[in-house]
Amino acid sequence: MEISTFKTVAKNLPPHIAVLMRGPTGIGKSQVTRSIADELELPFIDVRGSTMQEGDVIGYPDLEAMKRDGVSTFCLPSWFIKATKEPCVLMLDELNRSMPGVMQGFFQIVLDRELGNDKDGNPICLHPETRVFAAVNVGNEYDVNDMDPALLRRFWVADLEPDVKGWMDWARENSLDEVLIEFVGQNPEHWRVDAAEVEPGSVCPNPASWHRLAQALEHCSWTPSKVAGNIPNGFYPLLTGFIGTEASIAFADFVKNYEKNITAEDVLDGKVDIEELKNGPASMVTGLIDKLEHHSKDNKWTKKQAKNVADFAKEMGGELMVQTFTAVQRANNLPNLMKINDLIGKDVVNVINQARSIK
Repeated sequence: MEISTFKTVAKNLPPHIAVLMRGPTGIGKSQVTRSIADELELPFIDVRGSTMQEGDVIGYPDLEAMKRDGVSTFCLPSWFIKATKEPCVLMLDELNRSMPGVMQGFFQIVLDRELGNDKDGNPICLHPETRVFAAVNVGNEYDVNDMDPALLRRFWVADLEPDVKGWMDWARENSLDEVLIEFVGQNPEHWRVDAAEVEPGSVCPNPASWHRLAQALEHCSWTPSKVAGNIPNGFYPLLTGFIGTEASIAFADFVKNYEKNITAEDVLDGKVDIEELKNGPASMVTGLIDKLEHHSKDNKWTKKQAKNVADFAKEMGGELMVQTFTAVQRANNLPNLMKINDLIGKDVVNVINQARSIK
């Protein structure tokens, strides 16, 4: 399931239905849950099971209360108490990498929406509007515990697939550097590398590591948009610690030569050398089409700009013309789409019909 589809469904489920996300590490399970919390305007609580002991979940004995009341009670963790007092989004991360005692406590939260009892024997329950999300990592590189099939039946289960396009949309919504986003769009092979396919212990890129890299670059005032064409000393070593050697070489070269890249404005102004573009790498063309889509989302094109985009699409021809038209369509900017449709709509239909007749 694509992450955008997951978000649409998950945030509209009743609060009492727990959500289980399954997918490789680093694809953004925590990030998408946080974004759901933000959209619902609820506090976000992230609890990582793989780093916890049993007492961190079920609590520790309240010795003073036991002496006073003669009843065995526990001091429950602050994160759970918060989830009982106000609506929030509670994220139980790395569920299947947790110790058995930790997993048992999480199961009680999911199954019964409660944990422990007060001194009168009443269960301590989650707030009725608190939403529980859980995540498990899948892949041969992990030591994991099997999940009880009976527990799975208590979740709405979503198998999430890495989705470059969805991640790029998320990155733009969260103001990550545009040059970094463009690199990922043009070089999806460097966006995520399966850790099981490289030497154990090797650093390799994934969506989460790109996010951390973007944060580090911003903190250092080395955002690719600022240093394009003149990367500073230390830039490349910083990259390798987050995304590994191969992706770092490609990204550093991309940033160093970024000023040579074609922008959406170049197309809109009719300043693109089509022959040079055709002779360049295919990733440059698809990246440029993605830039046009992004530009169309937030800008109203003049008739001249729309004509330049249409001329660009026609000169690229065939499938690339269809891709350009589809990109403008996805941008959901009706005035721009109507202008483009008037100019090349029939040509696009003809290309599609010809392709169908060949098949």
